Parts: sequence; C-alpha cells; structure tokens
Amino acid sequence: MANVVEATTRQQFEDFLAKAGKCLTVVHFQAAWAPQCEQMNDVMVELAKEYPSSTFVKLEAEAVPEVSEKYEISAVPTFLFFKGGEKVDRLDGANVPQFSKKVRGMAVSGTVEEAGGPADLNQRLKKLINAAPCMLFMKGAPQEPRCGFSRQMVALLKERNIQFSSFDVLSDEEVRQGLKTYSNWPTYPQLYVTGELVGGLDIVKELAESGELENTCPKAVTLEHRLKTLINQSPVMLFMKGNKQEAKCGFSRQILEVLNATDVDYDTFDILQDEEVRQGLKSYSNWPTYPQLYVKGELIGGLDIVKELMENGELASVLRGQS
Repeated sequence: MANVVEATTRQQFEDFLAKAGKCLTVVHFQAAWAPQCEQMNDVMVELAKEYPSSTFVKLEAEAVPEVSEKYEISAVPTFLFFKGGEKVDRLDGANVPQFSKKVRGMAVSGTVEEAGGPADLNQRLKKLINAAPCMLFMKGAPQEPRCGFSRQMVALLKERNIQFSSFDVLSDEEVRQGLKTYSNWPTYPQLYVTGELVGGLDIVKELAESGELENTCPKAVTLEHRLKTLINQSPVMLFMKGNKQEAKCGFSRQILEVLNATDVDYDTFDILQDEEVRQGLKSYSNWPTYPQLYVKGELIGGLDIVKELMENGELASVLRGQS
C-alpha cells in the first residue's frame, strides 16, 4: 500500500517524522485550491509505490501555520525532505522531474534496484512523459532557458496561459538521448500532452497560429474560474471566517446558527485560509464583507439579508432554490 499520509496538526507532523526514523520523509506543503498541488500528489503516490520504505506527507500549509512558519513556507507547492527528523533538502514549485530525481537520490528502498537497461529507461521515460498533463522537455528551465528554441517555446506557452511542467534534458544525458529514440523525434524542445508527443517548436508555432494550441494543452486556472468553481461546489455555499465546527467571528457564528435551524444542507469555505479568495470574491460579487451566502451559484447576501429572510419565513425556500 502506498505510504502517503496527511498531517493536519503539528503533532501529527512531528509524529510522522519520528516514526520514519532514518528513512526518507517527504513533506508536501500544499493548498486544496492549487491544481499544481493535486498533480504533485499524484506523483507522490507513484513514488510511494516505488519506495515503500519512505513516507510521503501531505500538509495544508495554511491549516498548520506554526509548521509553515517554522520552515519559511511562502508558496505552494513546496517540498521538504527529512532524514532522522532533520531537514536535508528543499524544493520549491511543481518541478516533477527534479522532485522525482531528489526522491530517487535520497530514498532508502527496501529492495535493491536492478541495473538500468533499455526496458528500465523506457519505463522511466514513460513516467516522465506522463508526470504532468502538459510536459515540456527543454534545454534549461522555464525561468532560464538555455537555447533560443526552448526560450520561444516557453514564451508561446506562457502567453497563452498554458499550465505545464518541464524537464531539463541538459541535466540528464540518458534522458536526452533516450527520448530521441523513444519518441522518434531528434531535436529539442519536445512537448507532450497526456503522454502523447505534440512535437517541437515548429509544430507548436503552427498550432498557436491556427488557434488550436489552447484546445490541445490544459490552461492554467484563473482566479475567476476558481471562484466560480468554489461558489458552485455545493447548492448552498457559505463563505465565512472559520468553518461549521468553529466560527471565527461573531457574524459568521450568527449565520451558522440561522442556517443550522433550517435543516438544509450547506458547505462552507474558510476565507481566512485563502487570501486570494478572500479579496477576489469581494470584487467578483461586488460585496465587501463576510459572511457571504450563495445558492445555486447566485449571491443571496450577508448576515442581515439572511436574518431578514428568516424573519419573513422565506429562508428555507430560498435555500432550496424555490424562489
């Protein structure tokens, strides 16, 4: 069974480190709203199968602030690597190849790995190609391309807000040479989508000029799209300070009491855990305060309006979308 666990408190985090002993522990500081984190969790599951002696820990960065602050976590995803309870390395960002390479270099596996051969290399290449929905094999990194063709490819993808991960072929000669044979494509950069080769710079340029590139590659999630998704996450959504179990302001506490009295199911989102949503939703809905209540994607209002609906006997029908 894959050894991927979740720490929701500082004590759990420390317990996982202690239990792992001298074996590798990888801690993923993540956020539920970030698609890159979800992608990296999938990568962790695969690596956990490969290295069962290692422990892979997911930790919501904003939910356990004392741990995040201790290790100076300022963005997600961020990965810390521990051995014997001591931090030995760190990786910032969703760099799948670099993350996999670090894990392989530090993991203490219970099995002896066989010497690499053509079959092993092909298996590795397949994993790299499928490590993200959109994978770019290039010279250098997106922040610092090391050839003109790679620079142009990165610019094309970024201009169209396309979300991608990358692998620096200059960092691994085996991958650099092996991928040419594996995909029957002799040059770099190479772009893959859902495990299939799209092509090099010329083909990607052609797709961009014809308007097909955006449909071929997954685009990054915009704030507006994210807010729409959250608002429609449940038929009745309450954006508040805190959650159902623990309101963190008086207005949020009062609105919970009102909603709980209606016997209508609802979900909540804690805006204190996500500054981007907290500020963005004010502009998106043109409503400057919290809590905010939505029914079937439409804003109902804040505490005053909800109280008014309750006093008029209309709240239950509004929550059920009947008026």
